[in-house]
Amino acid sequence: MANPIETLILGASYGSLLATKLALAGHNTTLVCLPAEVEAINRDGALVRLPVKGREAPVEIDSRKLPGKLRAAGPAEVKPAAFDLIALAMQEPQYRGVRELLEAVAKSGRPCMSIMNMPPLPYLARIPGLDTKALAGCFADATVWQSFDPKLMTLCSPDPQAFRPPDQPVNVLQVTLPTNFKVARFDDEGHTRILRRMQDDIEAARFDAGGGARIELPVKLKLHDSIFVPLAKWAMLLTGNYRCVQKDAMRPIKEAVHSDPAASRAIYDWVKALCVELGAKPDDLVPFEKYAEAAGGLVRPSSAARALANGAPNIERVDRLVQAIAKQRGKRLPAIDAIVETVDGWLAKNRQKA
Repeated sequence: MANPIETLILGASYGSLLATKLALAGHNTTLVCLPAEVEAINRDGALVRLPVKGREAPVEIDSRKLPGKLRAAGPAEVKPAAFDLIALAMQEPQYRGVRELLEAVAKSGRPCMSIMNMPPLPYLARIPGLDTKALAGCFADATVWQSFDPKLMTLCSPDPQAFRPPDQPVNVLQVTLPTNFKVARFDDEGHTRILRRMQDDIEAARFDAGGGARIELPVKLKLHDSIFVPLAKWAMLLTGNYRCVQKDAMRPIKEAVHSDPAASRAIYDWVKALCVELGAKPDDLVPFEKYAEAAGGLVRPSSAARALANGAPNIERVDRLVQAIAKQRGKRLPAIDAIVETVDGWLAKNRQKA
């Protein structure tokens, strides 16, 4: 068997989900995370609970019992050049706090896979015709991306829904919607080959569920030739996640999408049309009906809404990014403007309190 792929992942939430899938497939991962997470993961492993079709209780994956190795480390303890692939799985505003490590990642020459709702500026530079300099204001700090080569950056859509249960240790991750990660190819075929091997090995892996049962687990990595496939998440975020944010309160994603289906469809289709104008093919994107069905099971407010409710002074601003890209194309939608205005209002209040 070929040597395991060595992956460095910045961020332990979505990071631990991908890391356990890679470990099940026999590959090794190092997670960069907070001190409490480092201690808990290195002592007790990463524990990921997945709903599996046909099983009443979630399946719990303990990283300590998998063929591949999973460890955690602080930002100063890792050397990016020692890894085959680097995944960026933190929230976009958090990268200011690991600027030195991110700079080392950029200068390592290693291929990077962003698992962020907010595409990094180097990835947006791969989309023909975008003025990325004009989009810098959508980021908490666009300067952290200035050393990256767009040819070494790809985007993986964080479609699976997961959260850290507040009453559980910090090494536990609960998956609520076990959909697939969708990743775009790199410019370089050699780098893309790493993603293809990850995809194939995760697909082939089986989990020992006890009693001699080796079962297939959901949440795969799916590689796509089109660089626009991960942008399918934009319509979902604008229709559901950001519309959880109301003027004075938050609501679940299910309610945001289904309380007014016609308004939801109008926003969703408008964002899809914008992606098509940028170069996506309709088949690259997800039909509204499929998203609406999935949203019916999302009974909590989005992570962005929860962060705002908890006083966060910064969140990922895909809403503002979509608005700014549309402006470059001479387009606007009042419903999008209203979303941006509402989120701006919460951030202004939170920053004033801080």
